[in-house]
Parts: sequence; C-alpha cells; structure tokens
Amino acid sequence: MQSAVFAKARRYVKDRNAASPPIRQHVSTPVVRSPLKWAGGKRQLLAALRPWFPREFTRYVEPFLGSGAVFFDLASSGQLEGRSAVLADVNRDLIGCYTMLRDRAEDVIAVLSELAARHKHEGSRLYYEIRDEHFNPARAAGESATPALAAMLIYLNRTGYNGLYRLNRRGGFNVPAGRYTEPRICDAEHLRAVSAVLRRPGVTLEWSSFDAVLAGAGDGDFVYCDPPYAPLSATASFAHYTAGGFGPADQQRLQQTVAGAARRGAAVLLSNSSAPLIEELYRSADARDAGLRLHRVPARRAINAKGDARGVVEELVVTNLRARTDVIPAPRMLRAGLRPATARRLA
Repeated sequence: MQSAVFAKARRYVKDRNAASPPIRQHVSTPVVRSPLKWAGGKRQLLAALRPWFPREFTRYVEPFLGSGAVFFDLASSGQLEGRSAVLADVNRDLIGCYTMLRDRAEDVIAVLSELAARHKHEGSRLYYEIRDEHFNPARAAGESATPALAAMLIYLNRTGYNGLYRLNRRGGFNVPAGRYTEPRICDAEHLRAVSAVLRRPGVTLEWSSFDAVLAGAGDGDFVYCDPPYAPLSATASFAHYTAGGFGPADQQRLQQTVAGAARRGAAVLLSNSSAPLIEELYRSADARDAGLRLHRVPARRAINAKGDARGVVEELVVTNLRARTDVIPAPRMLRAGLRPATARRLA
C-alpha cells in the first residue's frame, strides 16, 4: 500500500483550472538556498509543500527557522515581495549566525575563509580544536552573535557528521567530525546572496520560543511550523537542538498553539513525522474544530546512521489550507523525483 501511495504522489499534477494561470517556481528569480545543512531541513520536501503555499497573505511567520528552506524558497520565487517575514528560533547559535550574516557578512566570510584554508591541511584535528577550544567555550562565556561564532558554526556545520546540530545535557555542542574529502566550507558569493535576502525590508530575526512568536499570529498571516520531529523509534530522535530537547509535552503545546493561530484566521502549514503521537494530536476534535487536516506526503530521509535506511518515507502535513493545482515545478525539481503531491488526506 505504501508504494502505491508514493507512486500516486509522484504523478504529475496537471493544471485544470483555466481561470488560474499556472505559476512556475524558480525560473526567472535567482535561487538562494540555505547556508546550513540541518537535520530535518525541508529542502527535500519543498515540492510536496509548495501546493499549500497560500496566494494571499501579508506576513510570513516561521517559528522553527532551522535551515530556513521554506523562507528561502518563498523569497527566491518572489512570493515575499511586498510582505513582511518573522523568522524565529529558540536556538541562540542559529539566530546569532543569521544575524551576523545579515549585518556583517564580509567579516563572517573573512573568518570562514581562513578556517576553510586551514581545514585543507588540518582536517578533523582543526574541527575538534574549533569545537572544543573556541566554539563551546565562547558559548559558555555567554557570547551569542559575533562574526567569529557565526563562521565557526558554519564551519562545524559543513564539516561535522551529517551536518547535525546537537547539544548534550550541559548545552555543549557535541557533534563529531564528518568524513568528507573536499567539503565546500566557504561559498562567499552564496553567503552574500543570503545576506541580501535577510536584509530585505520587513524581514526580522528573533531569538524566541514558538509560543511567544505565534501568540499574535492571526488573520493575514501565513504560518509555517517545522518543529523537531517526533521520533518514529527510540533511536530516531534528533530533537536536541537545545539542551532541553523537544518532547511529547512540547508537541502537545505546539498543537494547541497552532490550533489557536488557525482559529484567529492564520493560514497554517505544519510538517512532522508520521509518528502515532502526531496523528493523535492532529486528528483530535480540537484540531479539527480549528480547521486543521492531516495529509500524508512522500519525503526523502536524508539523515540516518545507516546509509541504506535513507530514502523515501511518508511524512505528515497539517494545514487548514486547500492544496493548489497551479504550482508547476521547474525541470530540476521534476528530475529529482519529488513532484507536487497528490497527497492522501487522513480522515
């Protein structure tokens, strides 16, 4: 049954609405992608998410910024023109990095270029030196937003194992070095393009919890939530983006917050794993009364300890929006194999 669902979801969706001209994504506008790899990043799921991007909204709100794949996709396709955007995350390192890329990109590039040059000769030895002797001590001392810290985070992200961001219980970054032959550490032109997007009028960065960010979300807002996923098994969790993690109680609190935003008129889109907990939360009477519905979509699992465990899986999309049929993927997306989804709606 699962393979049949995926085959159906991959089938090309032709536009049958003559009154609504098709929109082609990423054709005339330069594509700006995220500067970071991120566990659970949505770059591979964009083809399945785009049909639910609303045509009309005044403000975009993303309280779990992470890699910012959806934000950069909206910005690259021109869908944020004339609109404001609130980009938030509880991860202080992440928001500090984006802030420095926005405000002091050349300083970040200078430090990162030096790290890239040293990495060619020192490899993993440099990785552990930066992690243990510079990055973690600076964080422990209370530093949050400096060009050096931003460059170190990008360096660790590009050379660490699977691009993970993980903290131990004491709040220390503890990801081991990855095994890369020639990692691309410093793409200066790309980082300048990211900086330009973040400097656009109306774009704000906030170090804040999701419930604080969504407290005022309502009519006219497009809210996209990409929380740490509920694990499908005891060994599948990547939720330690903060020392406290993101457990079942947090997932329940998020469901209540999202339902509240939907009742106030916000256009809501949320992605999560197909864990039983998530199905239970968003199939509840409370979620349905708020207009939220569950859909299954195919996604590529990009991060797993076992290489043969990576591949196509089912994930859940929760939304109060109707899927559009006028979103035509660019040829590159079609070749990738994940096309706009004819998603299977769950009762």
